[in-house]
Amino acid sequence: MSRLTFSPVTPEHHNMLRLALEAAHLPTDDLTEPDRFFFLLSDEDGPIGFIGLEGAGPDRLLRSLVVLPDRKRKGHGGLLVAHIEAFARQAGVERLHLLTTTAADFFSVRSYWPADRANGPAAISGTAQFASLCPASAAYLVKELA
Repeated sequence: MSRLTFSPVTPEHHNMLRLALEAAHLPTDDLTEPDRFFFLLSDEDGPIGFIGLEGAGPDRLLRSLVVLPDRKRKGHGGLLVAHIEAFARQAGVERLHLLTTTAADFFSVRSYWPADRANGPAAISGTAQFASLCPASAAYLVKELA
């Protein structure tokens, strides 16, 4: 079994993150804005995927989960989510929020529940993802971490 490594995305990996998100048709317009933190999952064969966390305070936006096409269907997406949840708990986050057009079922089995987008807290509804980058048809899901 290969050794998996989680590491913060550094400037040298930023272009790879952007390309992976673009290939998956995920938003990239606000990647360099403040209060964003991204992780890279890799092994000895190279990059596997990315995940990010946006915001400050008790409510944060889980974003930019992407597994590279040739690394899919091996459980890496679940590992990335578990890693960002543990990171968020250590940072004092109480709830993770996300928007998705394709992965609602993936997140539902990980205890993310549908929520009314109109009731999203200001810290979430004020993000570019929420306000303009993700379509109104995207599912809005929330998970209590506390």
